[in-house]
Amino acid sequence: MQSGREPFSDAEPRRMKDFREFLLRGNVVDLAVGFVIGVAFAGVVTATTTGIITPLIGAIFGTQDFSTLTFTINSSTFFYGNVINALITFVATAAVVFYFVVKPYNILRDRRRADEPATTRECPECLSEIPLDARRCAFCTTVVAA
Repeated sequence: MQSGREPFSDAEPRRMKDFREFLLRGNVVDLAVGFVIGVAFAGVVTATTTGIITPLIGAIFGTQDFSTLTFTINSSTFFYGNVINALITFVATAAVVFYFVVKPYNILRDRRRADEPATTRECPECLSEIPLDARRCAFCTTVVAA
């Protein structure tokens, strides 16, 4: 009697090949690289926030460590300073990502789109996007000049 693995022995190399193809697809590798860079970037933003931004705010408001700010109601202590620290970190991270990643990416994307020839045009009747070579609108069936 043979082991229960034999019927699957032919399928195992195929499964490994499928798994390897999955791992090596561009979007999985891009996601992994993005995750690693994101973790490193979070460290930079946190260091910038705690080393530069928080002391600046502390100089203005008189305290540098907001985590000690609390209030008490019915023997329950609320650490609202931790929330302030988290908000400062979030806003700083969002601003850096927006101005140093999103905006430059959008500018580059718009430049590439401007260089590409148009493949569609608007239907004069319904304003839908139709191919340049279309003689009739697929949406409203209006005859359009080619």
